[in-house]
Amino acid sequence: MWNSITNLRLLSPSIPAIVKIILFFSTWVVLWLPAAIVVARALKWHPPQPLGNKKLPLLASLYLIVPFILWATTWIENTSFASWGWDWQPAVLMSLLRGLGIGTIGLVILFGVQLTAGWIELKTSEISSETGEKIINFWALIFNPASLLTLLLGLWISATEELIFRGCLQTILQQDYSVLIAAAIASLIFAIAHLIWEATETLPQLPGLWLMGMVLTLARIADSGSLGLAIGIHAAWIWGITTIDTAQAIKPTSSVPEWITGIAAKPLAGAAGILLLLATAAVLFLIQISVNQR
Repeated sequence: MWNSITNLRLLSPSIPAIVKIILFFSTWVVLWLPAAIVVARALKWHPPQPLGNKKLPLLASLYLIVPFILWATTWIENTSFASWGWDWQPAVLMSLLRGLGIGTIGLVILFGVQLTAGWIELKTSEISSETGEKIINFWALIFNPASLLTLLLGLWISATEELIFRGCLQTILQQDYSVLIAAAIASLIFAIAHLIWEATETLPQLPGLWLMGMVLTLARIADSGSLGLAIGIHAAWIWGITTIDTAQAIKPTSSVPEWITGIAAKPLAGAAGILLLLATAAVLFLIQISVNQR
């Protein structure tokens, strides 16, 4: 076994990037399947039953393997996590916090514009004792124990996915392809990988997920190769959308077609969500110009 891994390291420079990616995911799946079967049996779940709240334990079993797979990949590739954009420097933390701000502000604008336009409405609101008008308590919705736990979960998921897709895959693919082509391939894999959980709900979101991957690649470029900014933006999106979705706080008013607000109430499956991604890309492009001018 060890000899095979050593030989793989020696052969690595001559192996096409696409083959490396196939080997990466094949190894990941093979190592995960035993754990997945055990978890699925413990949860009394089997395909094609809907996952519901059983998704998180399966996701955790999948992502807990990632550090070992990535460490092995760095050894085979004779590289380091730092070359993929991950290190423990204070600058990365600052970029992460900035990304959280960019992602959160983007979501506030996205839902705020739709609420103002009457495309969506909040299910949960309070009535003002003075005016009798509905008051939306965003702070109570976002800053509560369940939401903060979702934020921590979002940080873990986003850090894992960014290290895989914008870090490892992007860097490996750039061995054979330009940055743009590598990003397009990595983003396509990123989008398709989401089909493993909820294929029916994910299909309309595939274009949005692909574009999301491209935007997060731009975040890494704008952050001088660091993953901090991409992790922060990604975590903010997971946090905000999951919090709202879990609380079932928003519903469409049917004043506009579903493809505008998002098919099945999924922002990435609608024009409004796509515009958010494009607006975020524009902000990141301006950040990149600012960095280049320093």
